[in-house]
Amino acid sequence: MTPRSAPDRLLAVLGTFDHDHPALSLTDISRRAGLSLTTAHRLVGALTAWGALERDPSGVYHIGLRLWEVSALAPRGLALRQVALPFLEDLYEAAHENVALAVRDGSEVVYIEWISARTAIGVRIQVGARWPLHATGVGLALLAHTEPEFQAAYCAEPLTAYTEHTITDPGRLRRALAEVRRSGCAVSSRQVTDDALSVAAPVRGAGAAVVAAVSVVVPVRDAQIPALAPAVRLAARGISRALGWQPRPEPERASV
Repeated sequence: MTPRSAPDRLLAVLGTFDHDHPALSLTDISRRAGLSLTTAHRLVGALTAWGALERDPSGVYHIGLRLWEVSALAPRGLALRQVALPFLEDLYEAAHENVALAVRDGSEVVYIEWISARTAIGVRIQVGARWPLHATGVGLALLAHTEPEFQAAYCAEPLTAYTEHTITDPGRLRRALAEVRRSGCAVSSRQVTDDALSVAAPVRGAGAAVVAAVSVVVPVRDAQIPALAPAVRLAARGISRALGWQPRPEPERASV
């Protein structure tokens, strides 16, 4: 077996933290990273000294603020959130339900902003959460605008089901993606939980490529897709323009 390099071991330590494990002891880190306790202690010490990790009085480690400072420089992170926030707030005021902004990372969608109210439907989403592309509205909006080769490869992989309504049939997924491209909106109904429906639209950057997706998540029983879809598309269009996207001018019609 090839020995793991020092960078690999450092990344393995950071990779032990996730939404289900935001706080870990040194022993937990050692076990989850597959490292000896001695090696884990040395690496954790270096990361703590730099500020990537923080140790609380009980001896448990958390992700440190220095790492957050660095991650905030990501162009698809804080900068995108700052541009999008006014439009997300407008969408929230129109719907008074969960509003989200997400980007694609490989075969997953990552939520980078989330606005909710105490009265909004409870969902399994938070900033930093990851879900497979096929299971959410923002994921479908993003997947529909990837390269055909990527879509074909994604559809060929096993599609995880979270409810009985989750799309797991490749043919059905391809039809859903074609409808997203036709309508400009993605609708994901009861795919993650049985009581929620998401309407999402793609966000384009200055070069017209899809760089993110915005969505509103509402209770299935109250979902009014004909009213929600235009509001979501308007928010996505506003963010796109703020990012420098310019819609193509409509071709002039010949006079008769």
